Amino acid sequence: MVLPCGIVGLPNAGKSSLFKALTGHDIAIENFPYTTTESNFGVVNVPDHRLNKLSEMENPQKTIPNTVEFIDIAGLAKGASQGEGLGNSFLDSIRHSEAIIHVIRCFDNDHIVHINTTVDPVRDKEELDFELQLKDLETVAKSIERNKKAVKSGDKKIVQLLQLLEQVKKQLDEGGFVRQMNLTTEEWKMLRSFSFLTGKKILYAANVDDAGMKGNKHVDALKAVIGNENSELVILNARLESEIAEIEDPDERIEFMQMFDLREPGVNVLIHAAYHLLDLITFFTIGKNEVRAWATPKGSTAPQSAGVIHSDFERGFIRAEMIKYEDYVKYGSEQACKDHAKFHVVGKDYVVQDGDQLHFLFNV
Repeated sequence: MVLPCGIVGLPNAGKSSLFKALTGHDIAIENFPYTTTESNFGVVNVPDHRLNKLSEMENPQKTIPNTVEFIDIAGLAKGASQGEGLGNSFLDSIRHSEAIIHVIRCFDNDHIVHINTTVDPVRDKEELDFELQLKDLETVAKSIERNKKAVKSGDKKIVQLLQLLEQVKKQLDEGGFVRQMNLTTEEWKMLRSFSFLTGKKILYAANVDDAGMKGNKHVDALKAVIGNENSELVILNARLESEIAEIEDPDERIEFMQMFDLREPGVNVLIHAAYHLLDLITFFTIGKNEVRAWATPKGSTAPQSAGVIHSDFERGFIRAEMIKYEDYVKYGSEQACKDHAKFHVVGKDYVVQDGDQLHFLFNV
């Protein structure tokens, strides 16, 4: 399950430096706007100490981690919703992302060009928000007109959809975001095909300099304005992260990070935050040939999680054998877990928990 996260922001906010640090891709980074004119794609492993531990215990032929896909999307310009700059390409790339990582410049440096001349993270955030809201208003207005014609058929589903779209329009007209709406699970399903840009889950990446790695006035201003958004924020130094990613020797990398009081690269924190932003949890399968981490949506039942591996597993699901990660590590083997009553057989109603080790039994 590889779900894409779009990295967005104003030109020169640090998007491409962050993408390079995440993926290791060698892309052009220059001190002028629109260095990135097309989207770049990269699939990144999700760091997980639990997978490393299980692999150490089992010594399999292969160890396969979870992954997240990141898309470095071209910088936004004012008027993007009307096609200005790289607007249409920019907005289409966001539409195909499951979540948004909004990189916002939160440091002062006269030698690095800012498209709006001055550093103001609140203004920069609101500029991108406004363009996404305008595009969503255009989408919902067209959809309302189309469904007003179709509603004459008397189809109750179309009537319900039209009423829901009117709610969306009201939310946007009042300056709100679709993701803030208090909707039922069924209503969210009805809206999914519209891919509203302000309906995407969002993570803010405050790009700071060396002096701001524990926060600064710009980060404080950004935190204050996103307080009611139900979003997440990660503070990192994209330039520094890019330098860390270039150090191949593990010991040298640790020594370099210690100079900046970092226990792990900031991009690892971002990867985990993006993974959780997508509402994903991890379960494991273990064998002599392969130890593997699998991503499944939070709240998934055992059959639904089996379907992540193969659709036949879900269709023919009989039961699953489950051991908690902590128990497996504590007792060291499946048999020892059985001996200590830590081996469980679960059925179709079992909701998979983060860290479960699972073995599925099914009919073909």
